[in-house]
Amino acid sequence: MPRDITNEIAELVRITSTDLPFVVEKKLRDSQSQEKPGSAAHSAMQTILENVEMTRRNSTPICQDTGTPIFYVNYPQGWNPRELREQIRAAIADATKKTYLRPNAVDPLTGKNTGNNLGDDHFPSIYFKEVDGDVISIDLILKGGGCENVGVQYSLPDTRLQADRDLEGVRRAVLDAVFKAQGEGCAPGFLGIAVGGDRGAGYVVSKEAFLSMFDKTAASPEVKALEERITLEANRLGIGPMGFGGRTTVLGTKILFTQRLPACYFVTVSYMCWAFRRRKMTLTQEGFEYE
Repeated sequence: MPRDITNEIAELVRITSTDLPFVVEKKLRDSQSQEKPGSAAHSAMQTILENVEMTRRNSTPICQDTGTPIFYVNYPQGWNPRELREQIRAAIADATKKTYLRPNAVDPLTGKNTGNNLGDDHFPSIYFKEVDGDVISIDLILKGGGCENVGVQYSLPDTRLQADRDLEGVRRAVLDAVFKAQGEGCAPGFLGIAVGGDRGAGYVVSKEAFLSMFDKTAASPEVKALEERITLEANRLGIGPMGFGGRTTVLGTKILFTQRLPACYFVTVSYMCWAFRRRKMTLTQEGFEYE
């Protein structure tokens, strides 16, 4: 039955901001082992890992840029999206007051910070989807500004890249995006890629890719092979952690597809920094679970 879950959502925010998922930490540790001891890349990874341990222990934000909160809410019939939105906004304000989030909502016209991470309908960003059953789940991504700055969208064909409207063209566009970033956005990071859609849908879907980043499934064996190839070839660029050089630039790649107009073929690349802050809460008849 519907209930007030403001406090539980606030706890989701705290966990997301302060406790990096172990699957991400493992990727970081595995990557550090690939870097030459004593190198700038190895030292950068060591600093990152020490930060991960400290913030988890002290329940402090992983990064001073606590990012844009992006919520994906799957709710069963009977729950009211308007009420859920208000509970989410109240949880965000509470988490900001408790310093699990830094005040980040700034009016682009006046430059004034709201002080509580609440802005218009797009800050925080909240996506609702009604689902069957009686389970409500909320995914939260905290998307930092540094990695958001290096997101990019391509319209294929692109003569500069010799990129046609096919998977090879997608590969060329994505690797160009990684090369241009040159470690900005706090490498090593993750690539969420959308192929298709209009310009707006491309960015929405490319961020949704982060929700399934660690799934082993893909649209087809061909797409899975492309995801792995992009990660491999991006790491061969030698950009490395924080752009210091090294073997680790990209930790994972996920490609999603959405319908497009015949006249358009967009490839949209969203980048997530090493601080891959994504968590999930689920409410069942047995109670709340966080993962």
